[in-house]
Amino acid sequence: MSTQYALVLNSGSSSIKFQVLDPNAAATDEPLVSGLVEKIGEPTGLVRVKINGEKQEDTSAVASHAVGLKRAFLMMSEKNVGPQDLDLIAVGHRVVHGGEEFAAPQLVEGDVIERLKKLIPLAPLHNPANIEGIETAQELLPNVPHVAVFDTAFFANMPESAANYAINREVAKEYGIRRYGFHGTSHEYISQQVPSLLGKEPSEVKQITLHLGNGASASAVDGGRAVDTTMGLTPLAGLVMGTRCGDIDPGIIFHLSRSAGMSVDDIDTLLNRKSGIKGLSGVNDFRELETLVNDGDANAKLAFDVYIHTLRRFIGSYMLNLGGVDAITFTAGVGENDVNVRKAAMANLEAFGIKLDDSRNANTEGVHGAREISTDDSTVKVFVVPTNEELAIARYAVKLAK
Repeated sequence: MSTQYALVLNSGSSSIKFQVLDPNAAATDEPLVSGLVEKIGEPTGLVRVKINGEKQEDTSAVASHAVGLKRAFLMMSEKNVGPQDLDLIAVGHRVVHGGEEFAAPQLVEGDVIERLKKLIPLAPLHNPANIEGIETAQELLPNVPHVAVFDTAFFANMPESAANYAINREVAKEYGIRRYGFHGTSHEYISQQVPSLLGKEPSEVKQITLHLGNGASASAVDGGRAVDTTMGLTPLAGLVMGTRCGDIDPGIIFHLSRSAGMSVDDIDTLLNRKSGIKGLSGVNDFRELETLVNDGDANAKLAFDVYIHTLRRFIGSYMLNLGGVDAITFTAGVGENDVNVRKAAMANLEAFGIKLDDSRNANTEGVHGAREISTDDSTVKVFVVPTNEELAIARYAVKLAK
C-alpha cells in the first residue's frame, strides 16, 4: 500500500510556507517536502523547495500566491513528488483567527470562506493572506479536501473568567472582544506529548507550556484543557516578544496619541514591529542579543532581564491558578535552543519544587526529540519538547477529510 500524504500550507501576506508529510510519521521524521515562497509581488522572488534533503531555488519574480504555489508544485513534480504525483489525502491550512465562529478545525466547504472573511477585522494582517492561500490551493487542487486549522481553537473553551476582559459587556459582545489566544496548535500539540513523559493520563496532568519564538506565548493546561493563555484579542498581548511589547498599561496608547501626536497606525507599528526585544536592544534575534550581552551592552542586558521578568511573572501566576503544576515545557525556536533563557526562567524556584539540571539543560549536542532538563528529584518536571505544528495540522486535516 502506498504512503498517503497531507499538504500543509501557511500563507502569509507575502509568503507561503509548505510541507508534504506523512501524517502517521514520528514527530522527529523529516517531511517528504518542505519549502517556502517569499517576496510575493516584489521585483525578485524566491521559491525554495527541499526534497529528501536536496534543495532547489528559483529567484525569479513571484507575481502572486497562485504563481508561487504553481511554481513550487512544478519544481516538486520534476522530482515526482508534486501533489498530483502522490496519494494526497488532504490539504491543511493554518488560519490565525477563528474568532468565536470556529472552535475546532473546519472542512472548507459551503459558506466557510465567507464566514472567514467576516473575521478579518480581528486579524487584518493575517486572515486575508490565510484566506487567499486557501482559495489559491483550492483552484490548484480542486479534488482534494481542504481543512482550516485555527491558532485560536485550543483556547475556545477556556473558563469565562479567563476569556473575558473587564470592559462593558455590550461593547465587548458587539465587537467580539475577548481573550482568544494564539499558537494554539503548538500549545495543544506540546501538551499532548507531556503526559506520556510523566507516565500519567492526560486528565491527571497540570502543566504550563511555553512557546517561545519571535512571537511568544504561555498557556496553562489542566487535564488537557487550556484554562489560560497570555495572548488576547490579538497576538500583541502577554509575554515580551521579538518585536512586540506584550502586556502594557493601555493608558500608554492614549498618552502617545495625546502627547506625541501619534496616529493609531503609528502606535500599531510601534507596539507590533518596533518594541519588545528589538525596541529595548536594537536586535530581535536572541543569538544576536546574547552576543551583545556577553559584550557588556547594557541595553541588551536590560532587554533580557525584562523578557525573563515577564516570563516568570506569568509562570508564577499560572502555577497559582492551576493549584500546583506537574510540568513546565519549553518549545519553539528560543524555548528549544536558548540555554540561558531556560536557566534564567527556572532560577531559584527550588521552594516550589522546580530544580533545573544545568548539565541536562546545556547538553544539546546530538539531542533530538523531547527531553527532561530537571533533576531526578525535582517534583515539578521541566521538559524541552520540539513543536511540530505542521504535523498537528496534517493530522487534523486527514481526520476531517476521511
